[in-house]
Amino acid sequence: MGTYSSATRQGAYEPFELQVARGQVDGHKALFKFGINGDVGTSIETVWAQGGTYVYPASATVMKISSSSADDASAGTGARSIAIFGLDANYNEISESVLLDGQTAVNTGNSYLRISRMYVTTAGSGATAVGTIYAGTGTVTSGVPATVYGMIAIGANQTQMAFWTVPAGYTLYLMGVFYTSGNATANTWTNFQMNQRPLGGVFRQQTSARVAGNGDFILDLHTPLVFAEKTDIEIRAIASAGASNVSAEFEGIYIKNPD
Repeated sequence: MGTYSSATRQGAYEPFELQVARGQVDGHKALFKFGINGDVGTSIETVWAQGGTYVYPASATVMKISSSSADDASAGTGARSIAIFGLDANYNEISESVLLDGQTAVNTGNSYLRISRMYVTTAGSGATAVGTIYAGTGTVTSGVPATVYGMIAIGANQTQMAFWTVPAGYTLYLMGVFYTSGNATANTWTNFQMNQRPLGGVFRQQTSARVAGNGDFILDLHTPLVFAEKTDIEIRAIASAGASNVSAEFEGIYIKNPD
């Protein structure tokens, strides 16, 4: 199935970003990432639904896909299959579909150096996952792997992970960031950091924002931030006191590098 041309008979054009989203600009891909963390305390944490600080795979590995509920299975009432997206050992984009088997781990066909997104594709009569769905490695106990690299929270049907790695052969142009925080403790703030780690380097801050109590922060970049191929990008947060329920989003366009 094709798409309608952006050019109208009057010679006007759709906005460039819309053309990218419609797949009409060769070598350009739209990016939108979001994550939550419902319990950020006074130690720095990654903004992802699993909580804590994210640890990246040291090398590309087969992932074990499992659920905390036996109902998330190919013939169950919950989630039956998921799509998984990420990068291989060479930082190339890969994806696949996996049929679930409840708390019993199912191995992926691909080996993943990075997990970027997972979501439920089919479900039984409940129309949603009954348990928490995981991608990870190590011993799986009651559906939970020893090391978690991706997680779909109950009811979300989608990972919520505010981090991403630029694929090989592409450059990311980051155009916007959005943070929200809720904290019931009086006179508190939450500090958000967007960090980048170039290949072979260390994480360093690219943006920082302090959000007071129950508030939000929007950063629209008139001149995009530029991230090279194989760079890890991650949003982290820390509360001054109490516990903050946070979310974070970022968007941009990644463009294929010239040959």
